[in-house]
Amino acid sequence: MNILFSKDTWQEIYYSLRNNKLRTFLTMIGVGWGMFLYVSLLGAAKGMENGFDKLFSGFATNTIFLWAQNTSIPYDGFPKGREMDLRLSDIELLERKVPQVDYISPQNSRGNFGSAGEQMSRNGKYATYTLTGDSPIGNKISEKKLIFGRYLNDADMSQNKNVAVIGEEIYKNFFDAKKKENPLGKSINVKGVFFNVIGVFRVKRGGPMENDRTVYIPLSSFTRLFNKADKVDVFSVVSKPDAEVSDVEVKIKDVLKAKNKVSPDDTNAFGSFNLGKEFKKLTGFLDGMQLLTIIVGTLTILAGVIAISNILLITVKERTKEIGIRRALGAKPSEVRNQILLESVVITLSSGLLGFMFGIMLLMGLDMATQGQDEFPFYNPTVNYGNVFSAMMIMVILGLIIGMIPAQRAVKIRPIEALRTE
Repeated sequence: MNILFSKDTWQEIYYSLRNNKLRTFLTMIGVGWGMFLYVSLLGAAKGMENGFDKLFSGFATNTIFLWAQNTSIPYDGFPKGREMDLRLSDIELLERKVPQVDYISPQNSRGNFGSAGEQMSRNGKYATYTLTGDSPIGNKISEKKLIFGRYLNDADMSQNKNVAVIGEEIYKNFFDAKKKENPLGKSINVKGVFFNVIGVFRVKRGGPMENDRTVYIPLSSFTRLFNKADKVDVFSVVSKPDAEVSDVEVKIKDVLKAKNKVSPDDTNAFGSFNLGKEFKKLTGFLDGMQLLTIIVGTLTILAGVIAISNILLITVKERTKEIGIRRALGAKPSEVRNQILLESVVITLSSGLLGFMFGIMLLMGLDMATQGQDEFPFYNPTVNYGNVFSAMMIMVILGLIIGMIPAQRAVKIRPIEALRTE
């Protein structure tokens, strides 16, 4: 351990590295570049993960969207081509038959799923927008960012109130947004019926499945307005956190097929979009990116450490006479070995720290460049310092192990042979 605290040791390392500036610089690039890649790619992968988490925040990612279609197989005396439907009574049936279901939100809509939008007006201004009948529980699936007022509640539903929550673009069209006109309590005309505005929402740019050209009214009011009875266009089914979303999707369809006397093999009777399954693919892709980053960074660091070993071999050959003189003056083989190993560790650790600092600087720059850009899924790129510390330790250990090759070669040099070297 005395070699670490010896002034002569550090002076010798300094002069050795200074006398070979270009060689030392090129040697450090290998390890430094590996650490730079490791930190920057790992941080970028984390930034993408954080970006998608932010993008989907307030959205139930374990959701299945379900709608009715037509049968494609004759069954139980019924011909193919029968038109299926979803009804409010199906909610209780599904929650009872499929215990993995957490809750179900029914929705009716004009302007979604291939249907035409609904014309609306206010003070002589006319425009066509999406009109959606929703329930308060729908806000749990996709939470609206309100800039005015509130969302629909149970009283709005039970009392069939003519109230509406409108998107920001509709607010800008029908109200004086430049003067920040308060729309609450004022009305818009939908199909000859006046709906009082109780809220205005803003969507995240690039966010999932929503836009600010939508008006939400109570499902009960929508049903009365369009004589829908208990028919529903779409069920948004949220599974319990520990449930496998794909299994829940299959079970739900099986229950509905049994109720409507549809062939178990009919895949067309009920359509669905499994957001949970797609979200798992996304998270799997991000996990794969982080794993690939670790592998690429580690291999690059290893290549750099091997380069250090090769350079030290050349250095040992050039310093053969110097090593011989030291041995002749009484230097122990262990002192010579430790000197070479320490040089290897110093180069490895210094270049690794430089790569780490440049990687952090790049991530800080990326973070500043993407601030406020909600449509770009990148946010707060960070690295796990535990992973970086582990990488540093691996670098040092590799530096010691690979440094043993030139160190052992230096020890094997016999003093008399070294002194004869020109």
